[in-house]
Amino acid sequence: MHYKEILEKAYQHKKVLLTGHTGFKGTWMLCWLQQLGAIVKGYALTPENTNDLYNLVKGDELCDSEISDIRDKEKLSKTVTDFQPDFIFHLAAQPLVRRSYEMPLYTFEVNVSGTAHLLESLRELKKPCSAVIVTTDKVYENKEADYAYKESDKLGGYDPYSASKAAAEIVVSSYRDSFFNPADFNQHRKAIATARAGNVIGGGDWATDRIVPDIIRSLQKGEPVIVRNPGAIRPWQHVLEPLSGYLLLGARLVDDPVKYAGAWNFGPAPDDVLTVQELVDQAIYCFGKGSYTTALIPGQKHEAQRLQLDITKAKNEMGWVPGMNAHTAIQLTVDWYKEAAPNNALDIVREQIAKYQSS
Repeated sequence: MHYKEILEKAYQHKKVLLTGHTGFKGTWMLCWLQQLGAIVKGYALTPENTNDLYNLVKGDELCDSEISDIRDKEKLSKTVTDFQPDFIFHLAAQPLVRRSYEMPLYTFEVNVSGTAHLLESLRELKKPCSAVIVTTDKVYENKEADYAYKESDKLGGYDPYSASKAAAEIVVSSYRDSFFNPADFNQHRKAIATARAGNVIGGGDWATDRIVPDIIRSLQKGEPVIVRNPGAIRPWQHVLEPLSGYLLLGARLVDDPVKYAGAWNFGPAPDDVLTVQELVDQAIYCFGKGSYTTALIPGQKHEAQRLQLDITKAKNEMGWVPGMNAHTAIQLTVDWYKEAAPNNALDIVREQIAKYQSS
């Protein structure tokens, strides 16, 4: 990763507020920021399970962790004001499509109102700050076609999760235009960008209704993997890929807060896409044993069949490119689950980050 020095220079000894730090992506981000020498304040809910990655890496020892709800505007504002961050990475979310069908109102409250609460808290901060608001690749109005979505394409969302993240993008755009306009940066000194990525895989994810955790649970039990949508195409990427994009984007916002304020896609190379079935086949191969079966789940809700991102903007304007292909990402992910134990989870995370940075 040719921008390692950029990240070290940007984050060493800087104060970083990380929302959603107890989640899967948040924990990987926390470990990376800690390795870069950042002073991290976490703000999130308690991990759902004792075997969540945050607990395995002893996340409380890596940051000042505040267990609070992103919907609590007063608590969040006090946290921002007291901590005085140089950077904010907003990862707190209800991140699951199928759960959004079960809990639509909660999904909109967390993903839309929670984002607005963070931005409103940022208005009250009287110092320079760069903020990266993480949404998803699913913010686009999906045409279910062989098409890679660009940042300028129309937003939409069939399911509540996708719609809530598209709405969050509109909220960010409104706050940026109204209160953090790049043309007036010297007055407010806030640089705001959104990052769109998704279908992230990596070690330590145990979420329900995510394909890799489902695969690993089945393989470890010696049971066939149940595949819901074998032909669905997704922009699979290892968790370190989008996180490297978020970190680089934060650094670029400091360098040029006008140029880099806006929306950015982070995904795999155009020719590096796999179907769900191909992902499962590769995971079983890497695991060394196992099988799968396709099944139609009764009452199964709509999920997009085809999704691809155009990363030309990030490549040409930011200098960000993917560091590994899907097959390498799957191998690295399965290796983590085969090797990790409560006493070495953090070591493996750190090793994989270090290897990624040096590649």
